[in-house]
Amino acid sequence: MDSLSNSTTPCGFLLQGFFEFPHLRPLLFLVLLAVHLTTLSGNLLILVAVVSVPSRPPMLLFLCQLSAIELCYTLVVVPRSLADLSIPGHGRGSPISFLGCAVQMQMFVALGGAECFLLAAMAYDRYVAICHPLRYASIVTPGLCARLALACCLGGLAVSVGLTVAVFHLPFCGSCLLVHFFCDITALLHLACTRSYVDELPLLGACLVLLLLPSMLILTSYGAIASALRRLHGGGGRRKAASTCASHLAVTFLHYGCATFMYVRPKSSYSPRLDRTLALVYTNVTPLLYPLIYSLRNREITSAIHRVLGLRASGSV
Repeated sequence: MDSLSNSTTPCGFLLQGFFEFPHLRPLLFLVLLAVHLTTLSGNLLILVAVVSVPSRPPMLLFLCQLSAIELCYTLVVVPRSLADLSIPGHGRGSPISFLGCAVQMQMFVALGGAECFLLAAMAYDRYVAICHPLRYASIVTPGLCARLALACCLGGLAVSVGLTVAVFHLPFCGSCLLVHFFCDITALLHLACTRSYVDELPLLGACLVLLLLPSMLILTSYGAIASALRRLHGGGGRRKAASTCASHLAVTFLHYGCATFMYVRPKSSYSPRLDRTLALVYTNVTPLLYPLIYSLRNREITSAIHRVLGLRASGSV
């Protein structure tokens, strides 16, 4: 008990992963491997499809960046998890260095934050397309898309660096066993020897910047879109305009819903094993759903994918 009460600065952590379920690990490995390969294939297909389009509208450029973020997002977490699942034995966990854990957390937060900002930029794109269709080409230019894409990445990077520095300056207790399969923020805060809510302020600040600010921009954009749709007299035009937003809304609800449920709550409500299970879903299942949502709902993506698959099929004959 004394060792648990002493604060330490560890040279590394142990990722428990799913080592306590030795009989379940082979099946989990096969399922995660299949999901991971499908996710990589879907996002790569969207990237190739967008690149193959001769003249790419702004929404396709945003979708290309979203697929690139999802590719990197899964590669930060899943390959390491698959490697740990493939390790035989019944140890307590897989070791990861202090620096390696910090880098993994920073990259995970940076990519998730960039996606939050990107979804807000995509909402603005939909707002201009529906509310100002005649000025769309002059407002949403390729130059603006490039600047927004860069701002999304830099914003996510800045917040992630600040949050990582704040978390890894906290003292950690005991054996440094993380009940998780990657270095997630909640798992690290659960291990930290903190007694007050002051140490949780960096996470709260990051949530305000990454979740509240973009969500307010998204709500403002869709409020203006809803107002514009109410002024449309033709039902066909209203349905067509609404259908262009359906994919973006579905992805936005998935991303912000998971992130809000996981990170916008006090440390006292953390449940390591429940958080680990939920993280298994949002790091594997949601990135798998995004390509399906956009390929089924976006006509330009669907036609581009058909074109790529048709070219490959004709080339193989």
